[in-house]
Amino acid sequence: MSSTFTKDPRPSVDFERWALVIDDHPLFCDALELTLRSVTDYSNIETSGSIAAALNLLKSSPAPELILLDLNLPDVDGLEGLMQLKRAVEDVPILIVSSMADNSIIGNAIVAGARGFVPKHSPRSVFRDAVDKIAQGEIYKPADFVEGSGCEGRHDNLKRLSSLTNQQARILELICEGKLNKQIAFDLSIAETTVKAHVTAIMRKLGVQSRTQAVLVAQDARYSKDLPTAD
Repeated sequence: MSSTFTKDPRPSVDFERWALVIDDHPLFCDALELTLRSVTDYSNIETSGSIAAALNLLKSSPAPELILLDLNLPDVDGLEGLMQLKRAVEDVPILIVSSMADNSIIGNAIVAGARGFVPKHSPRSVFRDAVDKIAQGEIYKPADFVEGSGCEGRHDNLKRLSSLTNQQARILELICEGKLNKQIAFDLSIAETTVKAHVTAIMRKLGVQSRTQAVLVAQDARYSKDLPTAD
């Protein structure tokens, strides 16, 4: 199991123009930081080894101009980390940098809100092209990516999940853990009637008729079965 690490921001850190790299492998994280420094002029680049640590950093800092994200992290499954980041900093472009570059994974990541996808083995010139295109408001896809991966059903599920609010997403997570409305209300310190209203809204957004179907949509969209187990 990879260790989780993060570099705590120093009090004097300049957050005027900064980028965030999220990867739980120290060597890859350092390499991505060096690559980003070589192809951009960001005044500061921070790193994090988990989604939880990254979200804590984002809560206490102005939004970064770019996030580089690995998919295989210790505290999330599949695209769950990407969707959490999109809900936290909706307008910040996220560039996926992963060793898993299957056509379906790339397509699903783009549908879930990523602004680009770069395989980890790519040369610096590819990173430069990706950052430049994203800065121009475009979506960057690898040169060998083929549109239409045959995962339209999963794409629909990802779009629906991406439409959930933070509170709705948290409630869906608790539903996936098997918790009842009363337990969810206790955990989130909200009224049970509020939970019921959120559950109704969740099922409407996901296009399902039951909590079980909602869980299946969430599990399918994460596609954790497609990802290798972390070292």
